[in-house]
Amino acid sequence: MTYKIRLGILLAALSVGLPAWARVPAARPQSQPAQPAQRVHKAATDNPNYIIGPQDILDIDVWKEPELTRTVPVRPDGKISLPLLNDIQAAGLTPSKLADNITAGLKKYVTDPQVTVIVSAINSQRVYILGEVTRAGAYPLLPDMTVLQALSSAGGFTQFANTKKIYVLRDENGKQQKLPFNYKDVINGKDPQQNITLKAGDTIVVP
Repeated sequence: MTYKIRLGILLAALSVGLPAWARVPAARPQSQPAQPAQRVHKAATDNPNYIIGPQDILDIDVWKEPELTRTVPVRPDGKISLPLLNDIQAAGLTPSKLADNITAGLKKYVTDPQVTVIVSAINSQRVYILGEVTRAGAYPLLPDMTVLQALSSAGGFTQFANTKKIYVLRDENGKQQKLPFNYKDVINGKDPQQNITLKAGDTIVVP
């Protein structure tokens, strides 16, 4: 028996004696397919009674219809543009009512459409803070925002602010009202009724 034959028999015997894990190469783990990125909705307000206005930004989600799902601004005329439906009135409606209207329109083209409308940015409803504050300017009107809450957004008062003589300017039926707000009295609990709930367009003046 030649050397090569004896070597072959020896190697075969050794191979049979090895455990299965030593004789079979370990299978490589298969890479998992990448999951599709999920669309993330961030609501600017959770108030179901919020009324959409011009310049608001809306997330329109049509389930399983990615070509119809998009983020759109409300135009100054109060409408939005969507595929298949063209122009739709959005201003003056709640998100759920707008979703119902879009659903009704899409039923001509899509089987059982499921539509969600989320207000992702509130740009239509603002209040304005002027005068002796750190950051004067326009601020989004949050649901049930009070004068005290709005002032906290402005970064505090300057050293020259007369916090006893603050007032709110409000337009009611074409007439301007001047509503007093004494900051020191309100924070001390003396006159809490002055801490009124603000409306869109109100201007807080800090002399």
